[in-house]
Amino acid sequence: MGNLVWHDLGRFISITASVYAVWSSFWGFYFRKFFWDFVGGTLRDPGGIQPAPGAAVFITLIVKAPIIQILAMILGFSLLAVEWSVPQIKGTAIHRSFVVRIVLLFFQAFLCILYYQGTNASLWSLIAIGCYTRAQLLGEKMEEAKENRGRGGRA
Repeated sequence: MGNLVWHDLGRFISITASVYAVWSSFWGFYFRKFFWDFVGGTLRDPGGIQPAPGAAVFITLIVKAPIIQILAMILGFSLLAVEWSVPQIKGTAIHRSFVVRIVLLFFQAFLCILYYQGTNASLWSLIAIGCYTRAQLLGEKMEEAKENRGRGGRA
């Protein structure tokens, strides 16, 4: 049996999470719902849960203007470009760095958990963060990084 290559598993999960993030942000444009509106909300007989007054910022950024959904979509497309290694990014330090991917996935998880449709994308992003963290702890290197060793920046 072979060894599990954690960064490859993290890459596939990250691609899945980023596709989820882009797709959920499309749906978030049409069905705008702040996911955490039930925390501190008031239950009214005609009308359901009314969000707490402290959630006004999130209501503005998610329901009134879909700023969070737009940012999640941009971040999802950016992560897809890094993970699928677009030719302009392939071989750069951003493409080879696990830390950059972990940080981008963390921001994607944070943005996607705020609106209702992005909860799956957020959970998968957190799982991909765990895989990349495990790869970093085990000292794994990407194949592209191994091929570029000793080249001194020449193409």
